[in-house]
Amino acid sequence: MFKKFSFEDISAQNQVKASVQRKIRQSIADEYPGLEPLLDDLLPKKSPMIVVKCQNHLNLVVVNNVPLFFNIRDDPDIMKKFQVDRGAIKFVLSGANIMCPGLTSPGGSLDVEVEEETPVAIMAEGKQHALAIGYTKMSAKDIKTINKGIGVDNMHYLNDGLWKMERLE
Repeated sequence: MFKKFSFEDISAQNQVKASVQRKIRQSIADEYPGLEPLLDDLLPKKSPMIVVKCQNHLNLVVVNNVPLFFNIRDDPDIMKKFQVDRGAIKFVLSGANIMCPGLTSPGGSLDVEVEEETPVAIMAEGKQHALAIGYTKMSAKDIKTINKGIGVDNMHYLNDGLWKMERLE
């Protein structure tokens, strides 16, 4: 992403007002709780904060001319993600529910903070985009410890009826 980054990649830069600064500080604190004691040093409240918009939907947070953080604008990460191993992919794409061993095996992963009845995006090992959306039947901690049975109800998957519906009339 940054291998050939240069000033030509910058499309705009704006100094953000105090309310936006507070939101940025809070989102950084939420994402990186270990940095919270250092935030006043990293992002001094009296120093102007600039958000630099770059190509490829990239934002940089700059304080005192130093780029400190970056994120992807319009990042589609609106849901928690679970990942199934390669062996589960064909079953998920056939509409099967996601079984606990497919999430806990070496190719799978899950966010341990997810609770029961939470919508999650189901990712596939080695793939970039979600292949399904589901609701957890149990918390991620229970999925890890019990490790049997249905972990996620498959609600919507690639090429199902909703996927193929062009428009609702």
